[in-house]
Amino acid sequence: MDIKDFANYMNSMRGKFDSIMRREMPGIVGRMAKDHFQDNFRKGGFVNGGLHPWPTTRRQSSGGSGAAAKYGPLLSRRNHLFRSINYTPADYRVRVSNELRYAPIHNWGGIVNPTVTDRMRRFAWYMFYKSSGMSKKAATGQKKRKKVGSAKGQENPQAQFWKRLALTKKTKLQVRIPQRQFWGESSELTSGIAERVENEIRKILNS
Repeated sequence: MDIKDFANYMNSMRGKFDSIMRREMPGIVGRMAKDHFQDNFRKGGFVNGGLHPWPTTRRQSSGGSGAAAKYGPLLSRRNHLFRSINYTPADYRVRVSNELRYAPIHNWGGIVNPTVTDRMRRFAWYMFYKSSGMSKKAATGQKKRKKVGSAKGQENPQAQFWKRLALTKKTKLQVRIPQRQFWGESSELTSGIAERVENEIRKILNS
């Protein structure tokens, strides 16, 4: 191979490297990031230098037998937060995002101050009946004898939480949301991306 052939070879390699970094790797990296962040939900914690488990939820510690009690933190039947992780590839870059309004408060934790509305109280009663395992009709029949609830409901922290919300006199609440990080810099993700880039470069060099 003379100097001209070598120059042509290097130009062709440069073109292949540029093509994969501009067109292919953004989509590959975006998919890897999405899979990594969604896997945090399955593991119940944030993976960065090992797994950092999330605090347990009230429904998990309530000992309830309903379907909701079986879901891990940040998971539900609809999995809105989980399913809202997306990525948009572009030339040489990719944007990974979660557009849900409540995603940041779960990821970083903090205080929220919701207004107590009639709709919220109705929802709280619904959740009380559901988490206590008692029907609304049964609870109504007991009102003459005692306050709304049951021995089962009183022993259930989740049910009592919803009952307190339904009966509160406050118009504003202060609710602390514990941090359950599912998104952010991860050494495992970074090393995985670096390894994938290296493998793609080796494929080009060996082709």
